[in-house]
Amino acid sequence: MNMKEHILAALREEFNQWEELLANLSEEQYTTPQLPSKLSTKDIVAHVRAWQQISIVRMEAAVLHREPQFPESPPEFDLDTENNVDGINAWFYETYHDHPWSTIHQQWREGFLRLLELGEGIAERDLLDSGKYAWLKGHPLVFVLVASYDHHQEHLDGLRAWFQQYGNTKTAR
Repeated sequence: MNMKEHILAALREEFNQWEELLANLSEEQYTTPQLPSKLSTKDIVAHVRAWQQISIVRMEAAVLHREPQFPESPPEFDLDTENNVDGINAWFYETYHDHPWSTIHQQWREGFLRLLELGEGIAERDLLDSGKYAWLKGHPLVFVLVASYDHHQEHLDGLRAWFQQYGNTKTAR
C-alpha cells in the first residue's frame, strides 16, 4: 500500500468510526452540552465540519490548479494562516450553533466524502511534493489530509471519553 492509499484508508476508517458513533446517539445526546467544554455533539460536529471546509478548499485548489478560495470570514480572521484559532472557533460556533442537527450531520458527511473524493483524484506524487503548491508555503498537500484525520480523531476521542464517563457507554466503543 502506498502512502496515499494508507492515508485515504485511515480517513475512511475515521469516517466509519464517526458514523458508527453518531448513529447510536439520541437527539438528546446530540444536543446536550458536554463537560467541561459545554459544547454539544452537534456543536463539535459543526466545528470539525467548518475546519473540514478549509481542507476541502485547499484540496479543490490543487485539483483546479489555482489558489485556494476560502469562504468569507470576519476581517480579523485569516482562514489561510489560521491566525486566531480561538477566535475562528468562536466564530464557527456562533455561525453554526443554531443550525439543526440534520443539516450539520448531512453537511459534515457530504464534506468528509468530498474530501476523500478529492484525495483520490490527486496523484500521490502531487500529494507528497512539498514544492508543488506554492500557496502551501513548503508543506506537501498530504498535510491537509493528515491534519483533517488528526482533527477528527482528536474530537472523536473526546466524544468517546465523554460518553464513556457520562453518557451511554454503548456509544463509546
